[in-house]
Amino acid sequence: MIRIELWADVVCAWAYIGKRRVEAALRGREGEVEVVWRPFRIDPMTPAEAAPLAEVLQGPLVDAALQQCAPGLSAAENRVRVSEIAAAEGLGPRWGAAWRASSHDAHRLIALAYEHGGARLQDAVVEVVLRAHFVEGLDISLAETLDGVAGAAGFSEGGPLLRAGGGDAAVRELLLRGKAIGVTTSPTLVVHGEALVGAHAPEVIAEFVARAAEVAPRVLPAEVERFRHAETLLDKGDPLGCLSLLQPLMDAYEKDQNVRLLAARAYFRSAQLGRARTTLEALVAEVPDDAYARLMLGRVLERQGLGEEAAPHLRIASAMDPSLTRPAVR
Repeated sequence: MIRIELWADVVCAWAYIGKRRVEAALRGREGEVEVVWRPFRIDPMTPAEAAPLAEVLQGPLVDAALQQCAPGLSAAENRVRVSEIAAAEGLGPRWGAAWRASSHDAHRLIALAYEHGGARLQDAVVEVVLRAHFVEGLDISLAETLDGVAGAAGFSEGGPLLRAGGGDAAVRELLLRGKAIGVTTSPTLVVHGEALVGAHAPEVIAEFVARAAEVAPRVLPAEVERFRHAETLLDKGDPLGCLSLLQPLMDAYEKDQNVRLLAARAYFRSAQLGRARTTLEALVAEVPDDAYARLMLGRVLERQGLGEEAAPHLRIASAMDPSLTRPAVR
């Protein structure tokens, strides 16, 4: 079974067009390919209460956000182009979102559908969500709208699960994972680590899937993959995201040196100097010949205004590894 991860925001019109094109590309391959929808937010600053889209489209921040699902086009240009393409794809009869609505809860419902019913149920929920937003002009941030969506898709337990907070942690973690693997546009297809960005023609999608499927997937232990994603987030300048992904490893492997050192780096980068210091002091006490841990501890103490306490650690780090002389701690 080939798994396609389709990273998209359900308030991005190209996601709906992309869905139709993926379906066309995979026609006749049912049972061979599984499409799993993953969350992406083109406008994470959308307020919890929806606003009529016509009133907010003039805002430069909204225009910039919408360009994440139509790179290079203004919001106005994208609306014209996407309306024509949607009509050609048979989406309608009416077309066009009516609300600037947060998609977070819709993503939660979609994630819950996969958890409780697999790809088939998830696809049904995605279809009804997209139709509600783009064809019926409904506010998909409302609980009652999502109740109706879940019922229409055959997922009657979806509404109660949402009201109980289900899917929230999963969606937030998936958003971080998407950032770690480099997803920046809706939609983005990922197969075996290879990515296809945008809603391409069916033949392009089919060729991409066939080519990517020939590459043997790199299957890493879940803990290793989580650690690497957390490290990537830190390298991308998101220390809080790093800590969020790292927390399960910190709980399960509290003595692991690599996990603790990465946590210390993230604490340092997010100005949680007390936590960074406590973590590093314990590491240095346990592994006194770890030059990098000593360097970091020295830099943390410096940042805290404790230069005299920092100096011995910095001297020892430099003596053990001269290449560490005053580098930027990352």
